[in-house]
Amino acid sequence: MTITTCIFDAYGTLFDVAAAARLAAEAPGQDHWAGKWPALAADWRAKQLQYTWLRAITGDHCDFWQVTQEGLDWALEQQGLDGDAELRERLLALYWELQAYPEVPEMLAALKSAGLNTAILSNGSPDMLNGAVGSAGLEALLDDVLSVESVGIFKPARQVYDMVGARFDCRPDQVLFVSSNGWDAAGASAYGFRTVWVNRAGEPMDRLPGRPGEVLSDLTRIPDLAGA
Repeated sequence: MTITTCIFDAYGTLFDVAAAARLAAEAPGQDHWAGKWPALAADWRAKQLQYTWLRAITGDHCDFWQVTQEGLDWALEQQGLDGDAELRERLLALYWELQAYPEVPEMLAALKSAGLNTAILSNGSPDMLNGAVGSAGLEALLDDVLSVESVGIFKPARQVYDMVGARFDCRPDQVLFVSSNGWDAAGASAYGFRTVWVNRAGEPMDRLPGRPGEVLSDLTRIPDLAGA
């Protein structure tokens, strides 16, 4: 079946989630913690995701900005930096301006030139996502930005993936779904989407019911896989 719609996760897929910690550590006067930024970025991301899963299981939903802050607070305490209010404020501000990966604009432009629908489907809140898209200059390359706030539950709940067909009037097998999260790609694959896992870190495959159809190291080949 021909692909008509390309759907992307946002954080870690289009946008570099480690960029906030990296940029904050590179600023003048940050030598006291600069060596800790990779561990802090990893802890922040891990807790952010864990909190979404736990809230989805318990039905205690909140928006992604809250779990982003709570994940950062855990990571700062883990690194002995929980008393640095200025650093916390800087990291949170930078999260609204995450850098897109270098190949993203050209990749999205190729999909649009081929007449394909393009959109984000993310756990992020609408304000967060619009901030990141605007900061990266991607507005003209995306047909929509879909947030789980419309359904009140985080991925990989099926209600989230339902949003794609409702928005673009397409069947699951007409969708190419792209995520850097192995669990997200697995969930989307089990749902019926054609899937790509962007495995930038070379991690093992998650042992879950769904398996991604393709595994790539970056987004460069997405237009080819979509038939663009």
